[in-house]
Amino acid sequence: MYQLIRKLLFLFDAENVHHFAMNVFKTGCSIGFIRRLLTSSFKPEAGAPATAFGLTFKNRIGLAAGFDKNALYLRELETMGFGYVEIGTVTPLPQAGNDRPRLFRLPKDKALINRMGFNNDGVKVIADRLKKWKEQHASSPLIIGGNIGKNKVTPNEDAWKDYEICFRELYAVVDYFVVNVSSPNTPGLRALQEKDSLRKILSHLQTINLQLTPSGKEPKPLLLKIAPDLTMEQIDDVVDLALEIQLDGLVAANTTISRENLQTPAATLEAIGAGGLSGKPLLTRSTEVVRYICEKTGGKIPVIGSGGIFTGEDAAAKEAAGASLVQLWTGFIYEGPAIVKKISRTWK
Repeated sequence: MYQLIRKLLFLFDAENVHHFAMNVFKTGCSIGFIRRLLTSSFKPEAGAPATAFGLTFKNRIGLAAGFDKNALYLRELETMGFGYVEIGTVTPLPQAGNDRPRLFRLPKDKALINRMGFNNDGVKVIADRLKKWKEQHASSPLIIGGNIGKNKVTPNEDAWKDYEICFRELYAVVDYFVVNVSSPNTPGLRALQEKDSLRKILSHLQTINLQLTPSGKEPKPLLLKIAPDLTMEQIDDVVDLALEIQLDGLVAANTTISRENLQTPAATLEAIGAGGLSGKPLLTRSTEVVRYICEKTGGKIPVIGSGGIFTGEDAAAKEAAGASLVQLWTGFIYEGPAIVKKISRTWK
């Protein structure tokens, strides 16, 4: 059924369709009996809860940052069976992002290219929205991650201030944090993946984390999301730093700027232009990065495997490489809202 619906949806602008489809689903979920029917329809195969960086997840399948940037669809995504949702990327000030069009489908490759540019409502609005969600859904087991970044106008030397602002504002309303310095769509952002820049940002956040943590409680887990385009030497630097400062985990990996081995014609790619590529073409490289990190650390640093996950076999490959959890984004677009259930049938 979804394959037929997808053919229709793919006739229209990708970003407009995203908001239209999720708002239609939101309307359906606002009606009690429809929400219960959808929850039953999308309920994943029963599996043991997963534990990672001190948190317990009802299942290991999450939605990556970038899909629900503004925390608008948490109830709907929980209805679809996701064990956790990463909101954001959130910046201190609201920003419109890059000019449209900025989201493109590559059906022949089961991929997307985006250059969204951290478009979001700003941390204060999103924190307030999450506070209301927590109050209204106190019994929900959904784990919420906060993916944080810097505003486009903030110079790199002041980036640590933006990350601190986001961390403080979201501290009470998210379960874990992911520092995003790996998006290719904010000019200069990936330069922050250099070891010294990372140390400044992450060490400062850890200090703030300890200051905000109530007595007797554990600090909020702090993770770093890295790009798949890093060299092995750069990954070594990230891993060494993560071990040195006792980072809670890594997310591997973000979108890629590579256009290698695609079936989409070169002329089409050239017309689309710059942006981060996600989807099936990223599966092999992102899994290699997961494996490399897990082998290098001896499993000491939990890794969330992200990139190219469409099936249970894809998720199992991430697990075999050492990932504790997985998250998806592009697979959702191509496989539809039942993707969590489909993955759980073959990935126990």
